[in-house]
Amino acid sequence: MTSRRPVSMVAASGLRRSFDIGSRLRTRWPRPAASTAPTSPIRIRLLTDSHPTASEDVKTVPARSDHVVPGTPVDLDEAEQLRLLVREYSAAIYRVALSIVRDSALAEDVTQDTLMKAWQALPGFRGESSLRSWVLRIAHNTAISTLRKRRDVLADPNTLPERETRGSVERDAQDRAVMAEFTQALEELDELSRSIVVLRELEHQSYEEIATTLDLPLPTVKTRLFRARRKLAHALEGWK
Repeated sequence: MTSRRPVSMVAASGLRRSFDIGSRLRTRWPRPAASTAPTSPIRIRLLTDSHPTASEDVKTVPARSDHVVPGTPVDLDEAEQLRLLVREYSAAIYRVALSIVRDSALAEDVTQDTLMKAWQALPGFRGESSLRSWVLRIAHNTAISTLRKRRDVLADPNTLPERETRGSVERDAQDRAVMAEFTQALEELDELSRSIVVLRELEHQSYEEIATTLDLPLPTVKTRLFRARRKLAHALEGWK
């Protein structure tokens, strides 16, 4: 039988022991499958587990002679440079986008747009931050802009993904109840706090990297992350 006990205040240090945020996030927001980018003209093709027909949506990126992804061999042609950019960052971009727009199809659009923006802006990358932080900042800004334009088409945030039944029916019902509470708590976070949680728990960015990615003061990142973790813990700490 599922039982409840009074919810108590949970410190951030205790949260990781009692609740794996990253695991819950990966269940709530699955990682997209590998992406490909054919040659001449250069194209970005996204494939996701939850949307197998997404490959039909292909966007073209104009080739440029001055695009070189930092840290890659300079003799790679542009098609291969773009493949590397897509392969390295599309999954992270997708998760950041999904944490904000909360709709998988819309997150795919944001991922497409972010990859094109990053590719087109790559010649201007000055290395003041890591390339990953730079790309994810573009993703965050693009997602926020997209959400403001298309709030009326967002999917129901309370819809849970289908999950395979494991163990007894009673255990499965408890798992679904736990996920429902987690999802509700996650959706109640503001957009910025959700982004911080995703960058920390899924992308494993340091506090300093998150501050750079989102252009925030370091104390703000720490404070918001602590409050977000505490709120998520409150939603689940009563389950045993």
